Formats: sequence, C-alpha cells, structure tokens
Amino acid sequence: MKTLEQTSRRDFMKLAAAAGGGLFLGFNWSNSSALPVVVNAKDIAAGLIHFNSYLSIGTDNTITIVSPNPEIGQGIKTAFPMIVAEELDADWKKVKTVQGNLDTTIFERQVTGGSGAVPHSWERLRKAGATARYLLVEAAATTWKVPATECTTESNKVLHKASGKSLSYGELAEATSKLTAPTEVKLKNEKEFKLIGQSVRNVDNNNIATGKPLFGLDFYREGMLFALIQRPKAFGLKLKSVNSDVAKSMPGIVDVVTFDNSVAVVGKSTWQVKKAKDTLKIEYEKAADLESTADHNRIFAQLMDSGQATVRRKNGDVDTAFKNAAKVIKAEYQCPFLPHSPLEPMNFFAHVREDGVELVGPTQTPDRARTEVAKLTGIAPEKITVEITRQGGGFGRRLAADYVIEAANVSKLMKAPVKVIWTREDDMTGGIYRPAVRYRFEAALDKSGELIGYKLRGVGMNSGNSTREDNFPSGSVDNLLIDSVEHKSPITTGPWRAPITNFLAYAEQSFLDEVAEAAGKDPIEFRLALLEKAKKSPAGDVKYDVDRMIAVIKMAAEKSNWGKKKGVHQGFSVYFSHRSYVAQVGEVVVEKGKPVLKKVIAAVDCGIVINKSGSLQQVRGGVVDGIGHAMYGNMTFKDGTPDQNNFNGFRLIRMNEIPEVDVHFVDNGISPTGLGEPALPPAGGAVANAFYKATKLRLRNQPFINEEAFKGIS
Repeated sequence: MKTLEQTSRRDFMKLAAAAGGGLFLGFNWSNSSALPVVVNAKDIAAGLIHFNSYLSIGTDNTITIVSPNPEIGQGIKTAFPMIVAEELDADWKKVKTVQGNLDTTIFERQVTGGSGAVPHSWERLRKAGATARYLLVEAAATTWKVPATECTTESNKVLHKASGKSLSYGELAEATSKLTAPTEVKLKNEKEFKLIGQSVRNVDNNNIATGKPLFGLDFYREGMLFALIQRPKAFGLKLKSVNSDVAKSMPGIVDVVTFDNSVAVVGKSTWQVKKAKDTLKIEYEKAADLESTADHNRIFAQLMDSGQATVRRKNGDVDTAFKNAAKVIKAEYQCPFLPHSPLEPMNFFAHVREDGVELVGPTQTPDRARTEVAKLTGIAPEKITVEITRQGGGFGRRLAADYVIEAANVSKLMKAPVKVIWTREDDMTGGIYRPAVRYRFEAALDKSGELIGYKLRGVGMNSGNSTREDNFPSGSVDNLLIDSVEHKSPITTGPWRAPITNFLAYAEQSFLDEVAEAAGKDPIEFRLALLEKAKKSPAGDVKYDVDRMIAVIKMAAEKSNWGKKKGVHQGFSVYFSHRSYVAQVGEVVVEKGKPVLKKVIAAVDCGIVINKSGSLQQVRGGVVDGIGHAMYGNMTFKDGTPDQNNFNGFRLIRMNEIPEVDVHFVDNGISPTGLGEPALPPAGGAVANAFYKATKLRLRNQPFINEEAFKGIS
C-alpha cells in the first residue's frame, strides 16, 4: 500500500474528496499574477479540471498543499508550506505537504537546481494562503452576520472578538468551498509575519529519524529485479567483449545483458548481483585518448597561451592600461576534478511496458528523466510517469539522467520491473565530475595603487564558459578583458554545487587580496572602493546589486571585528551567485607552529529568510562543503582511470576539522533569493586568505593539503 508521500496529486484529491471534502483552491505556478480559485475536488480527481497546484483545508482542520519541487535536503518541502501557512494564519501543526510527481501540464519549473525554487514560487504561494484566509473570513462573517472587517484570524481559527465567537478552519471549510475567490487579495506586510523567519523543523525529520521509506533506495516493488552495472573502468574505453558464464551460473542471477557501453548483472538481490558482477571477464578497446592528471596539467599550460580564447567581456583599452601600469600582478590558480559524493548513491526504478513506462526514484530533473526515457523506448512522454522520492543529496549530480536511462534500458531488455543501484565505487568512478579548471589573472595598478586594468583567462575541461564575466569586479575596472578556452575531455563532467563559481570565487577573491596587498591597501577597503567606482562611474553594464554587496561586506567586517583581534589571522571573501550575496571572514590561529582554521563568519543577503533553522543549515553546510573540498578534495586520473574509488582514498573534511560557522542575515525585506548554493563559493577564498595572513604563503591550487602552506597538517 502506498504511503501519503507516494501518492500522486490525483490520488491525494480522491482521498481528500472521499474523506468529506472541504475547501480546495487551485493556484498557478506558472503565472504569479493569477489568483487562486475555488475548485471542486471531485472534478479534479476525475481529471476535469487542471490547476498547477492545490491547497486544501479539510473538515478535520488539516491544511495540505501539493509541492512540486524535488526535495534533496534544501528544505523546500518545509519552506513552501511555511509561506502558505503565514498568509493563512495557520496552525503549523495542522499543515502537511504532499510531494507532487512529474506533471508538466500543470507544474512549471519542476526542478531542483540553481537555488531558484523559493524565488520562483514566493508570490504564488503567498497569494494561495491569502486567498484561502480571505474566503474563510467571508464564510465566518456570513455565518455570524457581521462585517468581515470585524473578523480576525489566528492559528486555524476565525475570531469575532466583539462577540467572543470563533470557528475553526475545518468547521468553515464546506461553507468556504461554495464561495468565489476574489479578483484581488492583500498580502501581509513583512512586519506582520509570525511564522516566516522562525526556526521550524524539517517536515520529514520524524520520518527520516524513524526510518520511514522516503528515499529512492527505500523504494521496493514486489517482484522487481535488482541490477548492478559494470561500466568501462577508464574514460576513453569502449566495450569489446564480455564473458559472463560464471556470473550467470551463480545463485539468484536471472541474466547478464549488455547495452551501449555497459554490462548489467540482473538478479533477485543486491548482494547476489554484486558478487556475480565481480566475476565478469570484460575486454575493452580504446575509443579516445586515455587522459591522466599529468596530461591535464600539460593541456592547461598549452591552452593558457593559445590563441583560441573566446572573448566573454571587454571594456576599455586593456593593452594600453597594462603598458602604462606602474605595477602588474600575475597569478594562476588551478583546481582538480571532484565527484559529487552524495550520501545516497545513484539508483532508480523502471518498469518498461508496451503501453507505458513507470519511473520511480531520486531525480533533480524529473522531466529530463522522462524525456530521455521516451527517446530510448519510443514511448510517448504522456505515457511515462515519474514518481519523485526524497533524495539523499544531489549537489548537481542528479540533474543528469544517465542512471535513469540505465534502469530503463535494463527493464526494457529484461521485460520486467528493475531497480538499478550504484555502489559507492560506481558513484565515485562513474563520472559526472566537477570539471578541472585553471585561471590566469593579471592586474595593472597605477602609481597611486588604483586598479586600472584587469585580465582573466579561464581554461576548463568540458566546462563551456569557465568564467562569470559579469560578476564583480567587472563594472568596477575601466579596462577589463575576460576570455576562456575549452578542452574537450572524454572524462564526463557536469554541474557541481554552485557551478563554475565554486572555484572561480576562491581564485578571484584570493587574487584580489594579492592585488590589494600590492596596492598597499586593506583587502576590505580595496573591494569597497571598487564597488563605489562601479556605483558612481561604472565601466559597462553592472549586473549585480552594488548596494547589496556593500552591505554584506560591511556586516561581515563588523561581526568579525575585522583587523582588531590579537593573535587571529583573518581572511576575507565576498561573492554574488544565484541572486544572493555572501561575505565571509575566515579566522586562523597558529597552534604549536601550525595554522588552524577556527572560525568562519558569514554575512548573507538572501532577502527574506523563510525558515531560520533551515537557512542556517544551508549556509553552514555550504561553508563546510566549500572549505572541505578546497582543503582536501582531489580526484586524479591515470590513463583515464580514477585513482580514487571510495572514501578511503578520497579525502573529505572530518568532524574535528570543521570550524565554528557564525551566520548573520541581512534584513532588507526584499523577496527571497537563492540560498542552496551561494554560501559555498566565497568559503575557499576566505580560508585561503586567512592562511596567507598566518603563513605568508599563497594557496593557489586546490586541494590546499598539497600546498606548501599546509605541509605538516594531516
């Protein structure tokens, strides 16, 4: 039997209608200006009416909304209902969320990526809650024969304080369902918020703690088969032959099948399949160059000086600025490939039938999964369903659909329902990595230490444009050139938390500290002066909010007591990404002759904070993720084969290495902007600059553990 979390939107409506009905509002995800309308639950269940989402108030006083976006730990499944509940003056204990499955006819942007879910849905959700509240007040006022203006709401009740009367939302639900929604509705002023901005536990916490089946790995279907897949062990190889005789003879094994460049062992249990997979005898042949990390270093050096660069932004006369400069500063920064390393490895369930396909599992892009499976099977997309489970991490890895396609391939070949599971080794060595990149920076200073010229070249592996040409300091330097060069590698890459900026921010912010030092200026004052230049006399378009960036810089300086702590070496960094602004100060002390990271202070402008506890964890998690990978993460290759295949070889930050993370939010009352990613980019730069203060050694390559400044640190 399916749990509430597993039911589809239509299944939920059928259950709600059968349970006694109530108020059902349909509201539009794709049009923020469209107001909700009262709809008939029976018509929804019968498929006669389509709206992009639903808010229901049952006669049992329970408020439920369908949430479309995949939950990967970013807390969207908690934030969405909080927004509705705030405008509705709901009793939070009575609010529930149902995970919506893929439905492109009624949902827009059913994606988790780019830190865009709350910015996209903020106004839509508020209008849904405010409309429901308006209708409930109207129903109560009609019942009591009093003016609606004399009624107030709180905690799932409408009150008429003059008479002492009150009715619960559940008691009013039926009467409210007979009313017509207004054409306009007033939203609360931020100062009136009671729930938004408070700390609220994640709605799935209890189910997670008690082991309820929420995740893709939890999904089980009676009679399904399990499959593990052997992919080429090196990037650049293709399958030549396979001997699976031993595997096929082992207990529980149903078959061994091949497709594309892969061999799938299919059986009745994961352990039986894993044991059989280890007996496969496979031959491969070369299909592309088998690249090693040493090759990448050579390729980077060649392309950095090549004439193949694509100009991304150019302002002023760069050549003249550098020719006339009193001082020129140059530096190069490089980072390695990185795996995503989600706690839950890739997995997916597929049942390919002649009349349709059923897909179930963790995906950040359910529509992409469906589209790719439609191409594979030739079955129309409308005959393919995608049920979205909660995800044990994604960080961009589950934006891809390769593991979904594998499940569909095996199910199609086996003519049976199949669940494909990746081991940790599969997850680490199966690609899609954060691309390796090298940056070269050059800065020209005049005699007074003013920045008059700036150049950046990015060389990336499968990264497309490895720069963010419109980010700071663009707009603040009169003569600027940003370009990029691309190397096509057989090593598969893809988005990794805060794509491109996860390393670029560290490199840029470290280099700006080098420039500030060469100019004889304080790092923070140096950046503030550049921002004032961008504000008063911009060089070309300025595509970031200068005032918001200045505000987080000043807050970080104030909260960290910048430059005034004895025995503490501070490093600064600030970055704009995903519509938000984050400034960080890293603090390093020297203990027994070794620099030790003790604290990171973060100032964050993400607009209105929905869930304070969830937001704090997003920032802290982003900081730890950023500094951990900057310090220790290193994926290397030998002849196309990853050298690291599990956590015994791939170094992650350890619990005792995590510093205190002190978080402060700017309260500016603007609509929410992204938060899942923006805290990660500035983290590496803040730490690197702090270590420089302590050691006088620059950290120009990641992981820091391999650099001179880190020698002797385990």
